[in-house]
Amino acid sequence: MNDEIIDVLIIGAGPSGCVAASYLHAKDFKIKVIEKNTFPRFVIGESLLPRCMDHFEEAGLLECLKDIGFEIKSGARFIKGSQVCNFDFSKKHTDGWDWTWQVPRADFDNTLAKELIKKGVDIAFEEEVIDVLFENDISKTTLKDKDGKHKVIHAKYIIDSSGYGRVLPRILDLDKPSELPKHSSIFTHVKDIHRPIGKEGTLITFDVISTETWLWVIPFSNGVTSIGYVGPTDFLDSFEGNATEKLMQMLKLSDYFYERFKDVSFMFDPMLIKNYSKSVKQLYGKGYVLTGNSAEFLDPVFSSGVTFATESALLAAKLITKELHNKVVDWEEEYSKYIKDGVAVFASYVKEWYTGNLQKLFFHRPENPEIKKQICAVLAGYVWDKTNPFVTKHNRLIKTFAHFIDIENDEKKSVDKLKNKKK
Repeated sequence: MNDEIIDVLIIGAGPSGCVAASYLHAKDFKIKVIEKNTFPRFVIGESLLPRCMDHFEEAGLLECLKDIGFEIKSGARFIKGSQVCNFDFSKKHTDGWDWTWQVPRADFDNTLAKELIKKGVDIAFEEEVIDVLFENDISKTTLKDKDGKHKVIHAKYIIDSSGYGRVLPRILDLDKPSELPKHSSIFTHVKDIHRPIGKEGTLITFDVISTETWLWVIPFSNGVTSIGYVGPTDFLDSFEGNATEKLMQMLKLSDYFYERFKDVSFMFDPMLIKNYSKSVKQLYGKGYVLTGNSAEFLDPVFSSGVTFATESALLAAKLITKELHNKVVDWEEEYSKYIKDGVAVFASYVKEWYTGNLQKLFFHRPENPEIKKQICAVLAGYVWDKTNPFVTKHNRLIKTFAHFIDIENDEKKSVDKLKNKKK
């Protein structure tokens, strides 16, 4: 069995793993990236947030992505029947990037991985982690390649960026139930043959069917569009037939998009992910740290996945750099608390979306420009900005304003009743 000794082992070559690897490689550490799959490969998480642009830039990965020509995402649209709410990332409370991308992740992740290889990073594809042991200050990770051969990697640190694979949570029994509602999703890609010309054909849109059910439409620059429904698990289970038949039936729920997609061909059989929200007991331990979806996976309604993946990866890489340079790191304060604070903000928005409170704020008219700017900053991924009251008071401000809207609506109804009586 071949043994290899390195500084940092990174599990997963998605955006999280690539950001961590690029940063650490630039600091001259000996690193290795392990990826179970071959690239390119399909994965969801196709809508980015402006905040992650900071991470790609700092990790030296921004220019290679700019060269590809991915669809520009300058905001997001939410529709509910005849109601429309548009968020423009250039009109937000927090300074920062005012655009990002909508990306087919197979191409996006492959671009990152190829750039790392070009930089000289060691990426091993089709190698799977089958066991991890921690002995004193060194981890021993046993890998199996596509031919079934085993080898052991000795590393001072492991960064688990395995995403949905959740390697260390599974091996170390770190998984715990998510506090978010149980929702599932069904999705595919289509050749968008009826895509409107101009801005309408490029907009990422969330079509709200009911309080807990919505359709995503994410156009890419290559003529392909990602479509998918999210809703309570029992709701998705109520549709009969195979995955294709289910999604075809569900498309009829969208008055806005049905004509556009009713006769398109699915590029692959729709995929179904049940009860997708995940959580863990802890984000770090002696010799390891969890990043991105391997740590916490929230509901996709606000596209937070890649941003948390790259935020946590870059921070983990910086803290490991400090520790390998013999500086003291308070992982609880500097990593766990920081990441959990950001997750808590987005989790509040997810929970209040499904209670209907946040939807009341989105679709209330007339709009309050200042409130909209503050919410827009959160939706852009700037969830650590303490100058934003919709960050610092995330657990109560949405409820408070929704309550005011309810009172206002009740008063309007009372006035209308009086007017009708006088008639």
